Amino acid sequence: MLSPKQFQKQILTWFDQHGRKELPWQQDIDPYRVWVSEIMLQQTQVATVIPYYQRFMTELPTVEALASASEDQVLHLWTGLGYYARGRNLLRCAQLVCGEHAGQFPDTVAALQQLPGIGRSTAGAICSIAFGKPAAILDGNVKRVLARYGAIAGWPGQSQVLSSLWGLAESLNPDSRTADYSQAMMDLGATVCLRTQPHCDACPLGRSCQANSLQQQQHFPGKKPRKVLPTRATTMLIITNSSGEIFMARRPAQGIWGGLWSFPEVANSSAAREFCLDQFGQEPATIESWQTLRHSFSHYHLEIQPLRIELSHTPAAIMEGDAHLWYNRLQPETIGMATPVSKLIKLIDK
Repeated sequence: MLSPKQFQKQILTWFDQHGRKELPWQQDIDPYRVWVSEIMLQQTQVATVIPYYQRFMTELPTVEALASASEDQVLHLWTGLGYYARGRNLLRCAQLVCGEHAGQFPDTVAALQQLPGIGRSTAGAICSIAFGKPAAILDGNVKRVLARYGAIAGWPGQSQVLSSLWGLAESLNPDSRTADYSQAMMDLGATVCLRTQPHCDACPLGRSCQANSLQQQQHFPGKKPRKVLPTRATTMLIITNSSGEIFMARRPAQGIWGGLWSFPEVANSSAAREFCLDQFGQEPATIESWQTLRHSFSHYHLEIQPLRIELSHTPAAIMEGDAHLWYNRLQPETIGMATPVSKLIKLIDK
């Protein structure tokens, strides 16, 4: 293996020639922009994040603007990115930065980790990229690079394997050019040290990488133990009134799609009439069953049975506020929705 200085030199020389330098968050660098990009990039590819990041920065360009935003506004901007707790934590974190840190992000890994949604690697990225301080990172791409370079066996989700990867990351971390080094390590994993068919001939570590020397790249890092995901089922009620507005309900803050707006859910289709009687004092004028929609989470599959329901007249008391609203899709409000809900809304007029 290379010495830390040799490792850093090869990584930075490669970055100067091949690294990405035109990404939106690499322009006008400040802690806020770095933080938002790092949160969005968690478990999400760069190409997917770019348009979301640009819209977010246009609407909420500063931590003060984010701290003053509503949860609906933030989740609306986040709709489609998934893992919505990240969006809620962004808002909470911005409010704490403004309320307890005078709008200034802390500049140490330890202090940053005290903020909602910021873990060790994200804190390291903010410190190294935004503040130019030595701080190791270990996102998914860097885990793959280091696991192969050091032939560190096992799934990184296991504490012992993760500890070994952090130890290697810390030992190789430079004292200077910290922003370039962090970006280089992420770029190397994203563009060269790919999960399948890595471009080892183009890698600056190719000759010193132990996995490459062993021709065992596919075994590092170790894969997460596979398990069969369970399947759950729900029935979603797509209820429209005589004006064509859609009845929406806000989901609880905790749990799947926390804080997002969705359709009411019942156990089965036979409960739809009872729901309409209880909620609106009238039976549905029509009920139409749509094709089942499957949505997969990390820990289970959800089979959604949509029921398209039309009410004969708009209820006298239109229910709005924190828990319910009538959503006008022709003049849509700025609210956050889960991806399946957005898909189903688009099908209404087809």
